[in-house]
Amino acid sequence: MIDAKRLMIVAFFTMVINLIDTLSYSIRPSGVRTRKLAVALSLFNIMAVISRLSNMIQAPFLGSIVDMAIKMDKVYLLQNDMRIVLFSATLGALIGAPLMPTFVSIFTVAINGMEGAGTVPKLILKGFRWSNLKKIKKKIVLPRLSMLKGVWKANVPKTFLIYNVIITSIYTTGIISSLYAGAILPEYRITASQLSGIVNGFATVLFTVVVDPVAALITDQALSGKRTQHDVDSMVVLLVLGKILGTLLAQLIFIPAAELILFVTKLIV
Repeated sequence: MIDAKRLMIVAFFTMVINLIDTLSYSIRPSGVRTRKLAVALSLFNIMAVISRLSNMIQAPFLGSIVDMAIKMDKVYLLQNDMRIVLFSATLGALIGAPLMPTFVSIFTVAINGMEGAGTVPKLILKGFRWSNLKKIKKKIVLPRLSMLKGVWKANVPKTFLIYNVIITSIYTTGIISSLYAGAILPEYRITASQLSGIVNGFATVLFTVVVDPVAALITDQALSGKRTQHDVDSMVVLLVLGKILGTLLAQLIFIPAAELILFVTKLIV
């Protein structure tokens, strides 16, 4: 390790980011159950903002580890550090997966509570009242294997899972591979690091065009009665599974992605 303390900070926030992203999937089935999808999507946006704030805190520490590796001439240690960060992404998704049933229950209450609270700050303050905190334990739903029953038989396109795995892997390793490429070619590391925006932008476009419209269509069809709640629940299971598998695939494409970024960097400069 180049700097254990900094690495643990980066790993922690990476885990938090992926935990929040995973738990945010539980908002869709909650929206269908309450028939209040617009409110559900507003809560989803709040989760996304929290995730981005965590990413903003994490990024400078990750960059400082790369700078230290170059300064101390220990770039050879950087690969293992980066793999620890990637593993923390998988860990965040793995922690979030069994918490999904509980958060579906909690978000269902939160969505219904918005009508009485009126605003999100009031809803949060209301939620932290001792009387309401005591009720949370009643909302805990232990995950059971029976919850996975019929997932593969659900009317959800299986390519949905494949695309999500690929997109998640690209998004997970985008910044990390570009920073690693910059460490290998330090004289052009700014150029290499800036290419992460293109990589993540490509993954975002793919998600927006390929995955999100399918998820939105399934959700809307469930609201209109053309699909069952089970289809929405199965879709969320596939999203979470894709998240876990995607972060694992990121370990495999980490070095090839860095080499590709190096190649493009050399073409540019």
